[in-house]
Amino acid sequence: MGETTKRVCLQVLPSLVAGGVERGTIDVAQALVAAGWTALVASAGGPMARELERVGARHITLPLKTKNPLAIRRNIDLLAEVMSTNNVSVIHARSRAPAWSAQAAAKRLNIPFVTTFHGTYGLGPLGLKKLYNRVMAEGDAVIAISEFIHAHLMREYGVPAERIRLIHRGVELQQFDPKNVSSQRLIQLSLKWRLSESTPVIMLSGRITGWKGHHLLIDALAVLRQRDPSRELRCMMVGPTESTHLVDSLISYADAQNVGGWVQIVQDCNDIPAAYMVTDVAVSASTDPEAFGRVVAEAQAMGRPVVAPAHGAAAEIIEPGVTGWLFTPRDPVSLADALQRALSLSRDDRAQLSARAIERVHKKFDKVEMCAKTLAVYDDVLAMRRQ
Repeated sequence: MGETTKRVCLQVLPSLVAGGVERGTIDVAQALVAAGWTALVASAGGPMARELERVGARHITLPLKTKNPLAIRRNIDLLAEVMSTNNVSVIHARSRAPAWSAQAAAKRLNIPFVTTFHGTYGLGPLGLKKLYNRVMAEGDAVIAISEFIHAHLMREYGVPAERIRLIHRGVELQQFDPKNVSSQRLIQLSLKWRLSESTPVIMLSGRITGWKGHHLLIDALAVLRQRDPSRELRCMMVGPTESTHLVDSLISYADAQNVGGWVQIVQDCNDIPAAYMVTDVAVSASTDPEAFGRVVAEAQAMGRPVVAPAHGAAAEIIEPGVTGWLFTPRDPVSLADALQRALSLSRDDRAQLSARAIERVHKKFDKVEMCAKTLAVYDDVLAMRRQ
């Protein structure tokens, strides 16, 4: 490939529904276009595909969401055709099923294969699932989104350190900036959610699934109510879900724990920065270790106190006791203790915490730096392939 040939990157993932993997894909696509690359993304589609078009990238619809082995095999030919037709320079897989197809197509066409390890994925009974996960550890370069994942790759998959690239997830600091959220946006959201200035607000933001800790947070709220029956709180659980049954069960569980009047579930919020600003404490309550924890970083970028479990990458983002608090994973009493400390901050303490949290995120978790480091990985694998 000549130096004047425009470079082409193809990112592959199952679909483009709201989530951290999808957001990172679009961020990198935008950076690629700005750097003069052609940015392609292949997936089964979804509402976020429109965002790709807005940043100048192109979406190619392929049935990459399936985990059916025969379909994965068929997708090898589909991806190879896309890669050949579009003169793809490097392919970047962000999920396991598409990665199996992408790896085979990349080998067929002698194209560099990059992966991002977005989670621990779980090892399954007798470690059998590890065989399925392994493709994500077999890139020419493997991007680890946290020190936690970096250590996991070396320990569980034996990936040599020189093949791992540590690139923390990044926050869009223009979007998640308290100065850029108008009072009108705050008023509109407060009215929509029926919030009162006198009632503290706790928010758990993120996809509503079984392991994000919604039931655990309800248990912690019940502990707070037992400690002070006269206390008033609002707990906003904000995020999309594909399970109406889970939403119904959360509402029923909150009622059974005598905190139903505190809990409100919002499945569609189009102004997350404003949501953080009307929140007194942001919560991450995941029962399984988070590979990164975008919510924790975003909340700190908005200057909010954050409470998160002491596992996964949370300790890399939070400075315990300075920008937030860590609690014992899966322990509702420990979570309640952390919430109580955060809610009892004085005005001055809150202002100091806010300044430190914002400074920390700007220094360590800037989206611009994340994208620049990712594009540098593409340059590295292309240079290695030329050599």
